[in-house]
Amino acid sequence: MNDGLWGMSDGDTNFPLLLNIKNKEKLKPTIPQGTRDFDATTVRKRQYILNTIKAVFELHGYQPLETPAMENLETLMGKYGEEGDKLIFKILNNGLENEAKYDKTKAGFENILEGKSSKDITERALRYDLTIPFARFVAMNYSQLPMPFKRYQVQPVWRADRPQKGRYREFYQCDADVVGSKSLVNELELVNIYTIVFKQLQVPVEIRINNRKVLAALAELCGGAEMMTAITIAIDKLDKIGIEKVKEELLSKGLQDHQIKIIEQFLNISGTNEEKLTKLRELLSDIQIGLEGVDELAFLISHSKNSNIQSPIIIDSTLARGLNYYTGTILEVKAIGVKMGSIGGGGRYDDLTGLFGVPNVPGVGISFGVDRIYDVLEELQLFPQEVQTGTRVLFFNLGENETLKALELAQLLRSQNINCEVFPDTVKFDKQFKYAEKKAIPYVAILGSKELEQEVINIKKLDTGRQETVPFHQLSNFSF
Repeated sequence: MNDGLWGMSDGDTNFPLLLNIKNKEKLKPTIPQGTRDFDATTVRKRQYILNTIKAVFELHGYQPLETPAMENLETLMGKYGEEGDKLIFKILNNGLENEAKYDKTKAGFENILEGKSSKDITERALRYDLTIPFARFVAMNYSQLPMPFKRYQVQPVWRADRPQKGRYREFYQCDADVVGSKSLVNELELVNIYTIVFKQLQVPVEIRINNRKVLAALAELCGGAEMMTAITIAIDKLDKIGIEKVKEELLSKGLQDHQIKIIEQFLNISGTNEEKLTKLRELLSDIQIGLEGVDELAFLISHSKNSNIQSPIIIDSTLARGLNYYTGTILEVKAIGVKMGSIGGGGRYDDLTGLFGVPNVPGVGISFGVDRIYDVLEELQLFPQEVQTGTRVLFFNLGENETLKALELAQLLRSQNINCEVFPDTVKFDKQFKYAEKKAIPYVAILGSKELEQEVINIKKLDTGRQETVPFHQLSNFSF
């Protein structure tokens, strides 16, 4: 038998050595950098966010989908640009019995990092996002899916990024996508989803939009389409490194001074949305694809007003979203009054499934940054109080007969959807009170032999100390 954890057979002579590890010095328990444990309070808050988002997705006709945590390496590589590919967590093949199959030198492992590794070493990776797996799913099931096909997906993703505030190596994404339609009505609907969700979460936001066709036209002005990736990657870093560093990076990529001046002019476009549209048309007047992108921006600005979309929508020429698969509208959401990166983003990708042999399937999607949204709600203290409450009533354990009756009464309350539990052990009052305090249980129910004889129970509210004696037959009417 092969043990999946150790990758060794039962007959392996080194296996006892592994068992002896527990006899050596005890290791301090830790978790990998960039990952987190979630306690009950945190999980409930996260569920509040996710349930709010899912309800809005369902309201707009999106249906749920789940895909595997790992994908074939070839599915992921080359889809996120040079920078993104570096952040993909590759999975080494397990059960390799012949060490000669792979190169353990430094160069060998560098090849793994660069995606040049042999399939003998690694042929799978943890998913980087939910969009590429979704495109792979659509390509595999295209003939069976209703078109347009609308799905939402809430699952963890992994990136080998540098951990910092709001940025983790393991985190949840929450996406909504629609494929099989080129209509800009889809973009309007997705913008509306953002507006509704953040209104329900009470987070003030602004939605920034741009268009990759506009950026493609900028690349044409500055040396040709082959400069697109270098320009968008550099622009995408603007808010982190500033304009001077962006210019330095563009120089290092081979752009000339006069081309960089055009890019700087583009990035400095300001004013109202209408003024920005006018300036973009002037700058890109001779490039058809650029004018198409400007017209699409104008459509969204105009019709968002008619659609009663309340969050501010701002044209932002500095928005690039440096992922290679975007082809049209791109957008990001930022919380107003909070120092935090984007808490949502997405865009149009009109031929993403073409990467998997199913061409000409238009698509557009958005993603919610659940972990960053959580941090924003914490900072602004916007989580409702009831979200943080689990058990409402703890029945004390004061003896066998009393506990049997407490179990019966607890079932009565549970039938009315009141969360309650019975302390399992007969211990001192102090220990049971401390248990209730640690779990933030607001009420305790105390049933002793005297109360059992009189068919009453004492209900105490811990934050005020107020105590009431309630007959058994009236317990279901008590306001917990």
